Amino acid sequence: MKLSRLLLPALAALALSGQALAADTFKIGYLRVMDDAQAIAAYEGGFYKKHGLDVELVEFKSGTDLIKAIVGGQLDTGVLGFTNAASWSSRGADLKVVGGAQHGFHALVVREDAGIDKVEDLKGRTLASQKEGSTADTVLKGVVLKDAGLKAEDLSIMGVSPQVAVQSLVGKRVDAAFLFEPQARIAQLIAPVKQIYEVGEVWPFPCMVVITSGDTLKKRKDDVWKSLDAQRDAIDLLQNKPEEGAKLIASYFIAEPTLKTLHQGEVAREDVIRDAIKSQTFSPVLTEPELARMQEIADIMQAQGSLKTSDGKPFDVSKIVDLDWQQTRKL
Repeated sequence: MKLSRLLLPALAALALSGQALAADTFKIGYLRVMDDAQAIAAYEGGFYKKHGLDVELVEFKSGTDLIKAIVGGQLDTGVLGFTNAASWSSRGADLKVVGGAQHGFHALVVREDAGIDKVEDLKGRTLASQKEGSTADTVLKGVVLKDAGLKAEDLSIMGVSPQVAVQSLVGKRVDAAFLFEPQARIAQLIAPVKQIYEVGEVWPFPCMVVITSGDTLKKRKDDVWKSLDAQRDAIDLLQNKPEEGAKLIASYFIAEPTLKTLHQGEVAREDVIRDAIKSQTFSPVLTEPELARMQEIADIMQAQGSLKTSDGKPFDVSKIVDLDWQQTRKL
């Protein structure tokens, strides 16, 4: 009994210490797509630790769920589509876009036996894309289909995860899919499908950005900046040494060491992901043209009815963008 009494204060102190340590953990949300490779590479490559940050990486199935966690205070930052920040901010959420991540690369992949050779051929067909209101959905309807003279009602659009989109394409449940990397590349390796369009080549835009809450930025600004420094280092690795980057992140996208392909036999997963990395453009900063494109996307969202302001005026993107980090770092 005496020993127990002596141990109680020490155990209590240890518990409090553990609570404090948990509270100091910096939680970053991500999606399992190539667009979020910087967050994954920074974690697996030890870049967060290098910058003095104890990070917990939390996976989400959709940007909608991820942004809810940021708004609710369960996450400190997240790498996700800009449209999520715009939509929630228009309804009063205090959110800030504090850095860049990846430029918009979304491919239209179609079954070779579907007789689809151009975007216009999608009329009357079934297409798998992301959830309604997502960045991919906004760009698909407001740019890709519009430029082809199509409306969303002209085809059947399924809002699913990239992984389910690939499965639906391979299983012939859909005629086409609007895909991120590496899912677009994986689909073309494992099934008789072809790519007919890449929005990044036609209408480049900042797809993924780093988002935090105004409260987190105020209370943990130094940690937010450390996370951005770490992700900048990861982007440097991805851009300049894709082979090394692929070794860090390949297992997140392909569970087995090799991928069984339709025509090339077994291909090492690192090779698949290396090529996917090379096809992307990552950038930690947001340039003036990119900010202008973000405003265009917000305008598209308002036209589609997925973004509404209380006064009915155009949503001003500049109100949710905080570029202090990149300006201070002179990037």
